[in-house]
Amino acid sequence: MSEPKNILFIMFDQLRWDYLSCYGHERLHTPNIDWLASQGVRFDRAYIQSPICGSSRMSTYTGRYVHSHGASWNAIPLKVGEMTMGDHLRAAGLDCFLVGKTHMRADAEGMARLGLEPDSLIGARVSECGFDVIERDDGMLPEGPDGYYDPDGAKEYNKWLREKGYESDNPWHDFANSGLDADGNVLSGWFLKNAPEPANIAEEDSETPYLTGRGIEFMQNHAAPWCCHLSYIKPHWPYIVPEPYASMYGPEDVKPVIRSDSERQNAHPIFKMFMDTKIGETFSRQDVREAVIPAYMGLIKQVDDQMGRLFDWMRESGRMEDTMIVLTSDHGDFLGDHWMGEKTFFHDTSTKVPLIIYDPSPLADATRGTVSDALVEAIDLAPTFVDVAGQRPAYHILEGESLRPILHGERTETRRDYVICEYDFSATPVAHINNIGVRDAVMFMVADKRWKMIHFEGGYRPMLFDLENDPDELVDLGGSADHADVIAAMYDKLFAWTRRQSQRTTRSEEQLIEMRTKSRGRGVVLGVYDENDTPLELTVKYRGRKAPDMKGGPR
Repeated sequence: MSEPKNILFIMFDQLRWDYLSCYGHERLHTPNIDWLASQGVRFDRAYIQSPICGSSRMSTYTGRYVHSHGASWNAIPLKVGEMTMGDHLRAAGLDCFLVGKTHMRADAEGMARLGLEPDSLIGARVSECGFDVIERDDGMLPEGPDGYYDPDGAKEYNKWLREKGYESDNPWHDFANSGLDADGNVLSGWFLKNAPEPANIAEEDSETPYLTGRGIEFMQNHAAPWCCHLSYIKPHWPYIVPEPYASMYGPEDVKPVIRSDSERQNAHPIFKMFMDTKIGETFSRQDVREAVIPAYMGLIKQVDDQMGRLFDWMRESGRMEDTMIVLTSDHGDFLGDHWMGEKTFFHDTSTKVPLIIYDPSPLADATRGTVSDALVEAIDLAPTFVDVAGQRPAYHILEGESLRPILHGERTETRRDYVICEYDFSATPVAHINNIGVRDAVMFMVADKRWKMIHFEGGYRPMLFDLENDPDELVDLGGSADHADVIAAMYDKLFAWTRRQSQRTTRSEEQLIEMRTKSRGRGVVLGVYDENDTPLELTVKYRGRKAPDMKGGPR
């Protein structure tokens, strides 16, 4: 076998790269994910394209930067016409299926304009980010005074829980994501003080084992070749986990916080706005970190155990021999580092993600168990999958590059010398509270192996970090006159990126080259004074022709 037949694309939600033992966590041991790394390539510089679920995933699924696909925040639809991983793979002979989360919002207006019915095959694929859906579960069914955040959230999971006897109008909340006190009161996982409580659910019925089971069911029932996106909901908040994981870790296992007083006192104005949010203020408290992080670690330990269950089944069934496995995350989690929670800024805590790729092909034997230092972006996965499927990626559409040459030991680096991440916060409370206009509520990160620069619209100075001498990104050099040349060089990289041809997606480079001379053979003769000034075969239709004298009009 020269190439795998199938691709199992595993994505976790809000899994920090440094919360796996193969990436260096000292207290949280993840032997099953570590085993996968020992059988494949672990990438140490893998970056997402936006630090928020929806836009990050849309970049991964389209293989295009946020600036190109336009779905720049959660709930902003991916416009009709954007090709996705599923479109590219089906053209290459692989069906593409979804089990789990996408955070995709369909472009209903665009579909209506084009007459695409949501329940048609094409309409369903457009609505579901190009996937054929086995089960979509975005894992979120919050309910407030104005109704549900996502009325379709956890739909099949809630139905399954009710069938098992978890009686509630929202078992996702009342059991899977809440604790229970001695008097039978639900201790909601939305309140961080309840994070140490064990979730009121049997462990095997919680979300991560449930989705693992659905992924195994898919592989049992589908013949090769396929790509299955097994997209987990955890360790994303609510931060609460069932036993035995709720008791595995305590405050003594919490890593020291990465932040400094100087960082806060001298914060860039936009950075300070994010620090000063309710989330930032809450996660800046040590008691909150000591409540939340052990639960977060428990969720990750459960994830790793489920990877063990999944990999055992794949070994027993033979799927490990013909299936490429890709394991990554859509973004990280600040967890109090840099005086923030959540993920919506550009420190490595948020924008760098774990990426492990196992290729069963003998061609990948030379790189098994190795670590790559190459600059990698999430948009590289779609062209990698197309390449593995045996087709040349459509690089006039896909803006990433295939990682297959690195997996097979043909290259050690990607062709890029910088990575890009974007964040459009125009629809967020930060923009509202600080009265920032829609066009100014945008920022960009450009980073290479030495430097990371953040550009802000609205006339603000940039931020700059020296990743070599300040790997924790605590010292902002953006206002340093001594680093003016570095800032200028990073802006050159950013401007080069903005000048790329990203919207010319209907013609490939090869077609453009062919078009350079094609019109000459089709009668377009420009700038030719005499027929002998150009090859005669190009003007054969214009020479030696006869016609009656019609200067006076027809008779």
